[in-house]
Amino acid sequence: MKKEEIEKLAIWLENGAKLNSTEETENLEDKWSNWSGRKHSVFVNSLSSANFLMLNAISKLEILKNKKVVVSSLSHPSSMSSVIELGFEPLICDCNLSSLSIDVSQLESIFQYHKPSVLILTSVLGFSPDIDKIVELCEKHGVEILEDNTQSVGTEFNGKMLGETGLMSAHAISPDTLNVSGGAFVCTDNERVYNFLKTLRDGGSIENMGEVNRDDINRKWGVSDFDSPSVRHESSSTFAATEIQAFIDLQKMLKLDGDIEKRNENFYHFLDTIKSYDRKKRIWTPTENKNSYSSPFRYPMIFQNKKDRESAVKALAEAKIEVGPLTYRSIGTQPFFIKKYGRHETMNATTVDDCGIYVPNHPSMEKEDIEFICKTVIDSLK
Repeated sequence: MKKEEIEKLAIWLENGAKLNSTEETENLEDKWSNWSGRKHSVFVNSLSSANFLMLNAISKLEILKNKKVVVSSLSHPSSMSSVIELGFEPLICDCNLSSLSIDVSQLESIFQYHKPSVLILTSVLGFSPDIDKIVELCEKHGVEILEDNTQSVGTEFNGKMLGETGLMSAHAISPDTLNVSGGAFVCTDNERVYNFLKTLRDGGSIENMGEVNRDDINRKWGVSDFDSPSVRHESSSTFAATEIQAFIDLQKMLKLDGDIEKRNENFYHFLDTIKSYDRKKRIWTPTENKNSYSSPFRYPMIFQNKKDRESAVKALAEAKIEVGPLTYRSIGTQPFFIKKYGRHETMNATTVDDCGIYVPNHPSMEKEDIEFICKTVIDSLK
């Protein structure tokens, strides 16, 4: 947080902020819905909670034909851990090596053979999947889409924000994306799903469901208004974020559009600079799907071999440039998955694991910063 943001938070607290209310949370949810293009948003304490709530809600609402869920090989661990903890059967689909999203050809084969009920559609590092083809396949095979859009806030496909497609979508507000407090949203256009999500987020309480719905449910169960706050209608832990988180994120949303635009500009300068420097084409560059607008919060690089990767990492570290492995790794080779199901390796995701890194794409970066990063990497490969 910047100094002025800390000062605003301090003034808000000193002026008697109501930390046990939901005023800031509801204000943030309304603003996020208006910005993201979805009717309803439920603010929760973390990305992991958002992914868990989506699957828990769709399971408890009993709208699925079975409990088979397709998960992209490049996914956040919380997507797969939620599948496992809630008793679903995971089906792993490899990524492609264009936008790092799910491989559509393999996905169709999985749909035909396994007939799953749910696809967790992950958008990796700010790049859009081929939404049109995926939606067409899901409609053809009767598969519900849950979107993990936590790495791709601000990315668009055909003029629509990612996260507007599925029955529900998760959007993270974390230091890795918007440099904020760590909360996340679950969004939906379905009123029934929205009310159920709030109940699950609040530990089974219906107090934040809305007066009409709350009174109807209480009458059904013979619960008085006085007793209602202590009654739980679903078995669930509490996943609510704090009012402090909501206040911080409201301030950060004021800069959101500008940050997204700057990341998009930086992305194209990364592409142009690497193409200019990398005459031997030793570094993979991402390919955008047609009619998409990308806002990656990090820039991915995939090398031809592990040796080149090691050289680049060493050079970047010595130059004191932020560098790390891609945060969405091959989910079938994570120890927690292997312990339960055995190793499930997919070719493209393994390539990303073995040869991929990220470098920063902060809104504060200038063209000279990007050129210095790219030159450092290229020079390391000579």
